[in-house]
Order: sequence, then C-alpha cells, then structure tokens
Amino acid sequence: MMRLQHPRIAPLPESEWTDEQREILARTTARRDHPLNIFTTLARHAPLLKRWLVFGNHVLFGSTFPARERELVILRVGALCKSEYEFAQHTRIGKMCGLTDEEIDGVKLGIDAHPWTDRERTLLVATDELHADQMIGDATWTALRGDWTEEQVMDFLFTVGQYTLVSMVLNTLGVQVE
Repeated sequence: MMRLQHPRIAPLPESEWTDEQREILARTTARRDHPLNIFTTLARHAPLLKRWLVFGNHVLFGSTFPARERELVILRVGALCKSEYEFAQHTRIGKMCGLTDEEIDGVKLGIDAHPWTDRERTLLVATDELHADQMIGDATWTALRGDWTEEQVMDFLFTVGQYTLVSMVLNTLGVQVE
C-alpha cells in the first residue's frame, strides 16, 4: 500500500523539539512512551498539529459513533486510500475495539469479501460512495438513517473525511510505519 519508501518530511527528532512541540507531543502519548511518526512529522508545523488534534481527538475519542464501527470505517478509508500507515495503526486499534482478523482482511479486500451484517455493509457502502463520489446516494442515506441517529451519521461523515485527509497527508509526506 505505501507509495513512498522514505519520508518527504522526516519526523522531528526529539533533540530538536521546542517547548511548544514537547507540550503538544506529550498529549499524543497517553498509551505509549513515544509519539508516533505522524505526530512527530506534523510537529514541524506545531500550530497546525495543535489545532488538528482537537478535531482528530473528537473523531477518535469524543464521537457518538461506536468505536468498533468507527474502526471498521477508518480501516476501509485506509484501504481505499492505499494508506499503509493508517491501515497498520488502525488494525491495532480495531482489534482493541473488537474487530477480528477476518473482518480486518475483509475490509481490505472489499465489501463482498466478508459476511457483514446489514448495518456494517451499509457503513462500508457509504464509505465507498463518499470515497468515489464525495456524497452518499439516496438509498444508502436512507439505510444509514434507519440505523443511526443524526449525530451518529454526522460523526460518521466526519470520520470518513478526517481519515481521508489524514491518509492523503500520510501518503504524500511518506510517513513511515513505526
């Protein structure tokens, strides 16, 4: 999946972190002892990283959308965008949220590669439609609204958008998997 074998913008070494960068990066290490490459790369533009983290943290931690379904959608976006980094990171998170290896493989291979529930299939179809057309068709919209609240659908849309953006950035900057 990874298109670049070397970063175009390398992660900022800890020896070069300013106090501001150190403070921002400290917020990204709650579950590990060192910031991920995505964060140390984006730390080269500290104001952007600081503001993006607010939005990204809502999508990842504050959303009304259930974690397991969120990870299913993020993995589908990573697969569609051919983002090795995104897919690798969210494979780990997806497993913590209850996704199986078979489901993760199915997300990568396509909608028909796994026996999804109707709700899961609707999410994956909606993700594919957003990726292809930047819009969800009427039939898929009706199915989404039959399963999810207004807020959940809005959080779903922003999840797809957020991880499409992140995948584009990761792919273009050549951020390498840890």
